[in-house]
Amino acid sequence: MTVTSCVPDAAAAPEGTGSAATGSGAEVLLQVIRRDGQVAGFDAGKITLAMSKAFLAVEGDHAGDSHRIHDLVAELTSQVVDALSRRRPQGGTVHIEDIQDQVELALMRAGEHRVARDYVLYREARARQRAEKAALATADAPAPTGLRVLRSDGRLEPLDLQRLRRLVLEAAADLPGVDADAILLDTQRNLFDGVTEADVAQALVMSARALIEQEPDYSRAAARLLLDILRREVLASLGLPQTVDTQADMAESYGEVFRAYIRAGADLELLDPQLARFDLQRLGAALRPERDLQFTYLGLQTLYDRYFIHTSAGERIELPQAFFMRVAMGLAINEIDREERAIEFYELLSSFDFMSSTPTLFNSGTLRPQLSSCYLTTVPDDLDGIYSAIKDNALLSKFAGGLGNDWTRVRGMGAHIKGTNGKSQGVVPFLKVANDTAVAVNQGGKRKGAVCGYLETWHIDVEEFLELRKNTGDDRRRTHDMNTANWVPDLFMKRVAEDSHWTLFSPDETADLHDLTGRAFEEAYEAYEQRAERGELLVHKRLPAMDLWRKMLAMLFETGHPWITFKDPCNLRYTNQHVGRVHSSNLCTEITLHTNDQEIAVCNLGSVNLAAHVNDDGLDEAKLRRTVRTAMRMLDNVIDYNFYNVAQARRSNLRHRPVGLGLMGFQDALYRLRLSYGSEEAVAFADRSMEVISYHAISASTDLAVERGPYQSFAGSLWSQGILPIDSIRLLAEGRGGYLEMDDSATLDWDSLREQVQRQGMRNSNCLAIAPTATISNIVGVCQSIEPTYQNLFVKSNLSGEFTVVNPALVEDLKALGLWDKVMVNDLKYYDGSVQQIDRIPAELRQLYATAFEIDARWLVEAGSRRQKWLDQAQSLNLYMREPSGRKLDNLYKLAWVRGLKTTYYLRSMGATHVEKSTMADSSRANTLSAVTGSYGTSAASSAAVADEPVAAPSACSVLDPTCEACQ
Repeated sequence: MTVTSCVPDAAAAPEGTGSAATGSGAEVLLQVIRRDGQVAGFDAGKITLAMSKAFLAVEGDHAGDSHRIHDLVAELTSQVVDALSRRRPQGGTVHIEDIQDQVELALMRAGEHRVARDYVLYREARARQRAEKAALATADAPAPTGLRVLRSDGRLEPLDLQRLRRLVLEAAADLPGVDADAILLDTQRNLFDGVTEADVAQALVMSARALIEQEPDYSRAAARLLLDILRREVLASLGLPQTVDTQADMAESYGEVFRAYIRAGADLELLDPQLARFDLQRLGAALRPERDLQFTYLGLQTLYDRYFIHTSAGERIELPQAFFMRVAMGLAINEIDREERAIEFYELLSSFDFMSSTPTLFNSGTLRPQLSSCYLTTVPDDLDGIYSAIKDNALLSKFAGGLGNDWTRVRGMGAHIKGTNGKSQGVVPFLKVANDTAVAVNQGGKRKGAVCGYLETWHIDVEEFLELRKNTGDDRRRTHDMNTANWVPDLFMKRVAEDSHWTLFSPDETADLHDLTGRAFEEAYEAYEQRAERGELLVHKRLPAMDLWRKMLAMLFETGHPWITFKDPCNLRYTNQHVGRVHSSNLCTEITLHTNDQEIAVCNLGSVNLAAHVNDDGLDEAKLRRTVRTAMRMLDNVIDYNFYNVAQARRSNLRHRPVGLGLMGFQDALYRLRLSYGSEEAVAFADRSMEVISYHAISASTDLAVERGPYQSFAGSLWSQGILPIDSIRLLAEGRGGYLEMDDSATLDWDSLREQVQRQGMRNSNCLAIAPTATISNIVGVCQSIEPTYQNLFVKSNLSGEFTVVNPALVEDLKALGLWDKVMVNDLKYYDGSVQQIDRIPAELRQLYATAFEIDARWLVEAGSRRQKWLDQAQSLNLYMREPSGRKLDNLYKLAWVRGLKTTYYLRSMGATHVEKSTMADSSRANTLSAVTGSYGTSAASSAAVADEPVAAPSACSVLDPTCEACQ
């Protein structure tokens, strides 16, 4: 039966502007463009009516339960409205065809294939009728009146179609998958008489953006069309004539616009006046305008929304290459030949070979150059110290710093307070204040303030600490916005493995445990247990270690927190252990630096784009060496140029000079090398690539020490003793007394480098840390950090909105096989970006393009362990688990510990509906992995540690959480 009741203008109200309610409760104002070009208000009720008639037309009297149909139609209508609202979060116009596309998609996703099929046939029939009617009317009809555009000065002028065509043809140049005519046709369909000039430009971008799921190249085309909006805005903001019409025109004027921008930025007090004293003619000539064309839409939109310098009225004055040069100038401001160094730094940034962290990109070259990414503090056990620490949090967060707080010293619930002769309420109330402070100080609106609280596992409040992120219970003792992490000593892990007991203490009675590690910690801890048994301690609690471990894993699964980080590996391998103890990591668990009352640890981050350093022959080590050496100089320059608003941070950073060079695009590099993430070959590549980066980073730092002098506390460090990160594995093994299975093989000439370090010194106490790169990887257009591909086709959310992301490597391979078509796109949508159940894709490609939840998480740990041996700090290592269970989590985190990892980050799991539609890798790969990882964690004791019952609806941290990007 043919559907005859779906009216063409469904969702178009008779008049006015309609409002579409989104799932969050917010309302987005939309208008509907009819096929005749008229604009009407949006009315979701018309979608409901049209779909209801569609069901009745197909199923007739056999429609079944009317309540079921009513509820289903209501749900589908909500999905359509949400989809339309997400595409235009600020409101705007939507064409009637786009609405019907979303209705069709919603029906397909709901499995209502008969209704969807007849709906498609109905639309095709109506389209033919309209075409025939138009053809008959054309012969006698007068020429149609052209659309008019409303200019910013209020004038109405004819739409300049020739200019639109020039822009689209330029955007499509060198992008073989992009059809310029398709963009133009869709754009014109979404215009109406009297449309504003700004809406015309935005319509071009949106038309290209809507096609990204069909062809990844449309992402670059959309970015190039966004450049037109940016160009016109910048020229207007700088008061320059609007003579630049295309990117080709811009290339001829880039240097002039750059010079005007620097002068205007200094005059407006947005940029450091010293930038105007550079040789701007030389720097302008060094700009590479063609590099504007390499952005993806997500990358450029992110820069546009959050990074480019703008006036108080929100008008951008910064173009992409000017942005990179501004950052480079700031980093070179103290160099002797600062123009030469600025150009060197600019080349590295603008080529996407390396990218500085977000605070550096935000603030370099400005009046407040707060460029550091991470701050670590330890909170004292007194009221004045606690609130001073919270004040420091606010000041450090103000300029985009991510925070890690060690709360272990604060006395626990029930502990005696001498000053009032009362009892303490414990650490939790103060954590609540820290949580609310992070929310209040939102980094100038650029991103949310973010903090992570750390607590050692022996603290008497640890059980309540585990529940801080629960959605139930007393909300006054919950921290819904603050991240939390367990700081776990090796002794606890040993007690869990041996199914022994564990004792909790209040730190006011066991203060030295805070600073002790390894065997010294074990001896002191056992002595306190004996004192507790004799009744000499006021506050303590004994419980089975396994019970606490179960609760840690259960809360990690239920809330995504607290993360599990390991105290002893962070300290026993710490390069500067002669001057202090590492009491916590940072917001993203990759920084491991000491803290005390006089020093707030600071780290400055940047990441190598590994994908840009591989070719068909493998790792391009010569290029990687050049990149790393320049990157280390940039990171070291941050320390002296940095703006410090807390004295303890300045003191610590200048004394120890730690930096954290990391990487991103690891998954992209694997695609280039045709290596599956879940394979021994990928683990070997993780080992080799990290070794090369580590070698050249350490070499660069020791050469900087010759030029600039070693860091102040070098004497007595592990470096000074000839102990490099690879050598410190031995210290961990000795301190742990077993329970360590960590590869220590090497391929480079570490003996020579070891001798060089001892002879020349080191410029930086620490050189290496792998951050999440959640935002800067978007700018560069690669997979973040060391992450596997999340999905091959999905919608990514961040603070700039929602963006369709499709795996370009997969599309390229499918095109080569003639398999990339609309059916494949729909299959990928149905299977949530997975290729595992699409049989026409060859098995080798299904293995290569396995997504994060289709890779056994143990491969992630194995690769992480190989990297960890070369790192003097740590790595933000997310762990993905498709169907978590107690036993799997028990084995996975024990494996992470025994493989020598210092920290872990989020546990990410997927909803039950996704699990039903996806598959894991086959058992042969799992068996191969078992052979690689050994038998640890599969003994009777450990496998029985926690129940092996899968939970149907995981609620661990969302992969697409737009706020999980505070480090970068």
